[in-house]
Amino acid sequence: MEILKRHRIQHSLCVALAFLQFSSLQFPSLGYNVPDKYFINCGSDNSVTESGKVYVGESSLGTSFGSSSNTEKNESSVPSPLYQTARIFRGDSGYKFNIDTNGTYLVRLHFFPFSSPSNLSSARFNVSVPGFWLLQNFTGTNDTNNNSALVKEFFMHITSTSLKITFRPLSSSFAFVNAIELFVLPLHLISDAVARFTPIGGLSTYSGDLYSRVLETKYRLNVGGQATKDMLLRNWIPDDIYLSYPVNAKNHSPYQDQIRYHVGDDSNGPNATRITAPTEVYGTAKETNNISDSARDFGLLNITWALPVENNLDHLLRLHFCDYWNSISGLTYFELSISNAHVMQINSDVNVSNLLPAPYYYDFVVKSDGFGNIRVSLTPNGTAEIPNAFLNGLEIMKVIEQSNSVPPDLESDSSHNSLPVVLGSVLGGLVLVFVMTLLGFLWCFKMRKEKPVENSDWLPIPVNAGGSSHSRLTDITSHGSPLPNINLGLKLSLIDLQLATKNFHASQLIGKGGFGNVYKGVLRNGNIVAVKRSQPGSGQGLPEFQTEIMVLSKIRHKHLVSLIGYCDEKLEMILVYEYMEKGTLRDHLYNTNLPSLSWKVRLQICIDAARGLHYLHKGAAGGIIHRDVKSTNILLDENHVAKVADFGLSRSGPLDPQPYVSTGVKGTFGYLDPEYFRSQQLTEKSDVYSFGVVLLEVLCARAVIDPSLPRDQINLAEWGLLCKNKGTLQEIIDPSIKDQIDQNSLRKFSETIEKCLQDDGSDRPTMGDVLWDLEYALQLQRGANAIQREPYEDSSSSVSASLQLPNVRRLPSLSTLSEMDDTIVRGDDSHSAVDSVFSQLEIDDAR
Repeated sequence: MEILKRHRIQHSLCVALAFLQFSSLQFPSLGYNVPDKYFINCGSDNSVTESGKVYVGESSLGTSFGSSSNTEKNESSVPSPLYQTARIFRGDSGYKFNIDTNGTYLVRLHFFPFSSPSNLSSARFNVSVPGFWLLQNFTGTNDTNNNSALVKEFFMHITSTSLKITFRPLSSSFAFVNAIELFVLPLHLISDAVARFTPIGGLSTYSGDLYSRVLETKYRLNVGGQATKDMLLRNWIPDDIYLSYPVNAKNHSPYQDQIRYHVGDDSNGPNATRITAPTEVYGTAKETNNISDSARDFGLLNITWALPVENNLDHLLRLHFCDYWNSISGLTYFELSISNAHVMQINSDVNVSNLLPAPYYYDFVVKSDGFGNIRVSLTPNGTAEIPNAFLNGLEIMKVIEQSNSVPPDLESDSSHNSLPVVLGSVLGGLVLVFVMTLLGFLWCFKMRKEKPVENSDWLPIPVNAGGSSHSRLTDITSHGSPLPNINLGLKLSLIDLQLATKNFHASQLIGKGGFGNVYKGVLRNGNIVAVKRSQPGSGQGLPEFQTEIMVLSKIRHKHLVSLIGYCDEKLEMILVYEYMEKGTLRDHLYNTNLPSLSWKVRLQICIDAARGLHYLHKGAAGGIIHRDVKSTNILLDENHVAKVADFGLSRSGPLDPQPYVSTGVKGTFGYLDPEYFRSQQLTEKSDVYSFGVVLLEVLCARAVIDPSLPRDQINLAEWGLLCKNKGTLQEIIDPSIKDQIDQNSLRKFSETIEKCLQDDGSDRPTMGDVLWDLEYALQLQRGANAIQREPYEDSSSSVSASLQLPNVRRLPSLSTLSEMDDTIVRGDDSHSAVDSVFSQLEIDDAR
């Protein structure tokens, strides 16, 4: 209850700006129209028009189905010309779609088993996308109406360049499909941060991530209204057959005037946009019928909908409300229950603007009961000025989890086929098998999983939440675990951070990590900051919170993100950093619309990050091991100066008298030191290995783990070393920089990568040596730009072999120059020492 109240309060902060926003028209999706692609008339080369959309022949995709597939045509009467043909699959095959825009997509599959030699109604098959079963043991027959098509609808977040939908016939059967729709949706139609409701535990924050799952539409009801189709071509059907006590409800007269939608299509709830649901839904409703005083006082009168679903599975429940008959808001409020357990009070007063009638909605993740039902009840509140309860619309979507049992799609030409990382979660399936084979050690359940950065929001906190002295750090200390070196001078008040971030509004969201969401904020003094907020009310992340404060409060360096302050009030854990304008390094490498970074800029970024890590290892008091070096933890300012961030997993040398830190496996898969798996002994060389993976990521501009690739290419570190040893490293370099790289600079850079990625930590260089080598690679590149030289002949042997490099009088390793490099006092002079070293380089052929 309290969480949802806070959720509503957050959005009420924006109400006063609604009219101004309307006049500004600064909403990129305000004019959203359903894109023309892809609408496919399967089994035909001809185009047909349905619901104002042209479904083109499947030949436009250029897909080859092979000999196991054929088409069939029906000449008899069908409900739509779209169902006159079908594509038949007698083996695993399907459609591949190129994806040019990352986002949430709607996928519809149309099935109409018309009479044919194959007897389509006898088909039994599965349908999958990488990592997910969309349909299993499916027949394609509409049991409720044999003369209408069965349309299955799915929502999925796609961040790759293609999507493969595969039809897989069951034994001795076949698969078919009549039509397919695939198009990107506007922002925020489906949020990845919602509330979970359980009858026993009440409301909490959903611990999953809807963007890492697939949603299947089960119900979409126009409560109190007639069947209609909205601008997204979604079908809304009447709700009457799902009422448990029809006598308790009646339809309210339809609204004939204008619904006051939230301006733009970019709302993340609860205020609805015209994309959320059409006026035909918000302009009709069911309300309680014949409210007597006795029934109202004893809470005996309610409206209940009972909807059959699959047993014991998570479902996304969306409830739509619009009070279009009261002249002002707040006159009617009522109680919402799910599965006979109270959820919250519905009160439009804290959700909508004064421009009535204004529609709004609530999302909940709920688990169906053991009998396969979801029951939604609304009960009038006797204290309301106008006791009533109403509902305008109801949607239920099944949450489909990833599955390890989905077989990979085998393509004849893997170099031209890249299956998407659908919803960013294939790692849990294919990669787990890969890891078990490679390492023989089950550790994935301990891993921190990275999530794609999306516009999302934790449930907000009340605007008056500040001022509490309750402290998580105080609680821990009082129980006998004091936290040394906590800098209380860095403590910020919660109310200041609420004001800085517009109460953690979704519009301020700039990223998401394992600890929590990150918001852009402006402090009272005008400083722009990044505010990292953990999941409210959760004990998770407390050790990382404490560690980050202790580590960053005692170090300062030009290439380490600075801690501005922290907040520890009302069970909140919030960290405030300097704001990095350009975001993460990964943002600029792949799956991005940002301009490609030049090779020299990439080299300088690597050098900056190496400086920061070198200082951590040698310059900071006692030495600090980062433990989670990766491209998303290297941030860039407005000038592309790089700084290392996220010290929540860091370990300090003095905390352990041994030369290593023995700890449970933590980090990010793909960057983790293989020696760490075997021994669980953490050293500075573990950071060196992770940084080597980052260097390879910078060179190749691809994900460190990509399950859509052939098996030997999934892990970038292994694939990169294999290519280097085979002399084919040029083939996997980012094409946008391939022509910019001097061959001598590339040799030095690739040599550095190989040394960092050695299996045995004792064979790896120190971070100081890595820094020296990267500076050298940059000098070689600069020399190449000044004077054209003939590249040395390439060799297929290991980079660790002797290389013919220009004659260099090497000065002492930078690992011995920690006093000259960057210290706490001289944090902003980091370039001086290294530049002085390279001003003395004697490069004969580059002078």
